[in-house]
This record gives sequence, structure tokens and C-alpha cells, in this order.
Amino acid sequence: MNRTIEVTGRRRGLHEITSMVAEVVRDAGLDEALCTVFVRHTSAGVCIQENADPSARRDMEAWFDRIAPEGESWYTHVDEGRDDMPSHLKAILTGTAVSIPVVEGRLALGTWQGLYLCEFRNRPSTRRVVVMVR
Repeated sequence: MNRTIEVTGRRRGLHEITSMVAEVVRDAGLDEALCTVFVRHTSAGVCIQENADPSARRDMEAWFDRIAPEGESWYTHVDEGRDDMPSHLKAILTGTAVSIPVVEGRLALGTWQGLYLCEFRNRPSTRRVVVMVR
């Protein structure tokens, strides 16, 4: 089974999508499977990260901004604004897909793990995320 979900980030940053993906897994009705989550964009990513303490998310967002800052003079790919090239660099770091085992019909995430859409553009964007459960 696969389904495309749409996620609209109101701001740049990490947006938790665990419950949206878990719903697709439940609808698949499989006891054991592999869930692959793939974002269909080059300026956004997906990751599994801590979801218990919001400061962890804030620290990760700040780290991304330090590692790939906006407005560098050596960027040549700037057609869509100051955040264009940094968003692509950040997407390389997170990647565009993750796979999570499904055990007893549920995502086999750890206690403090959540699944995130990583929005790297400054403007609100609707992102398409493919969730495949097989």
C-alpha cells in the first residue's frame, strides 16, 4: 500500500509527521512490514529524531542554519532566493527517505523517536510525502 500525504509547514524547521505516517500504517493492516517515507522535493528532507524535548528540535534547526547559512557569496544557485541553495544542502544532510520497521501493526520507533518533515525553505510550502508500507 502507498499513499501520498501533504504536509504544509508554516515556517522553516522540523515538523513532526509521526501520527500521519502511523495512520497510513494502520490503514495498511499489515502485522509485519517495512514503511518507507519519501519526500518528493529537493529542498526538504525527512528524519527520525527525538520528539520528547522541544529544545532538541530547536538545537537541530539552529545547527542546520549554522552549517548551511543563507546569503553566502559563493552560492551560484540563487534563482529562488537566499534560502535556495542552503535548503538543497540541508536536504543532502537529512536525506529524502527513511525506512521504519512495522512490528505488530505499528511503527517500531523508539520511546523518544519521532518522524519529521524537515522544511528548509523560509516560505510556507506544501510538501508531498510518499508513504509506502509493504
